Amino acid sequence: MRALSLDPDDPRPPYQQVANALKAAILTKKFAPGDQLPSGTELAKRYGVARMTVQHALGLLRDDGLIVSRQGRGVFVRDRTERPVGLRPHIERAFENQHVSLDFSGFSGETLHGAVQEPLDKIRVGRITPETISMRLLLADTSVPMGIPCLAEDLADDPELRRRARNILTRHTQAIVDSLTELQDLGLVKSAKAQVRVHRCEQLFKLYILNAEEVFFAFYPVKAHTITLNGTERAIYDVLGKDAVLFHHAASDDDASIGSQNVQQAREWVDSVWTSIAQDFSP
Repeated sequence: MRALSLDPDDPRPPYQQVANALKAAILTKKFAPGDQLPSGTELAKRYGVARMTVQHALGLLRDDGLIVSRQGRGVFVRDRTERPVGLRPHIERAFENQHVSLDFSGFSGETLHGAVQEPLDKIRVGRITPETISMRLLLADTSVPMGIPCLAEDLADDPELRRRARNILTRHTQAIVDSLTELQDLGLVKSAKAQVRVHRCEQLFKLYILNAEEVFFAFYPVKAHTITLNGTERAIYDVLGKDAVLFHHAASDDDASIGSQNVQQAREWVDSVWTSIAQDFSP
């Protein structure tokens, strides 16, 4: 790798100069989306700086959304043209690990059910072979009055609306539980389980935590639409997961980075709700 010298007359600190040089390389496609950057040691030699200076520079690029870090893999150029973030490829890659963990917090688990179908099918045909799979689903309790979904005319809670929401939740979570149980029963995975708990807080966002390394977060947009309840069309307000734009954060070797802090705080939040106000879900 050709060594590059920083400009001694540049008033900016070395980490800023390194960050700008790497940013220019990324924006001019010298490092294309998906490319892995050289290691910290290699970059330090290239620019003639300390490795800590490189880490600081990478932190700036990470905060700008130009790169993502994968623990044990390295630093990669992020494809900023993807909006929203594509969740499925990340979930499929997460299932390539020997020990898979996936925490989800959301309204019903419907989008999660769709997202895990491909990796579960790959396990069935032997294309990927994780040893263990552990999922925790933290969902809204539809058995009690809710602020959302609600009737559009007066914002009132409606037991029929909640019954409909509960049926959706049950259908998708039970399918996930049954799929993992089947994989374990068939001996395709040594241990596979999905636990489902519900809580009584309003659920206006969804959160995925993959292998304790990556976080995907989205706010649920609240929208009006019409459904049929007991043969009658009713206008309601509801959360629509398919329209939610996901934000992605990944942990890195720098515990102080924004990505690492987001992952840590997300894990602590799920753990705190899971072990306090959440209760086991009974279909």
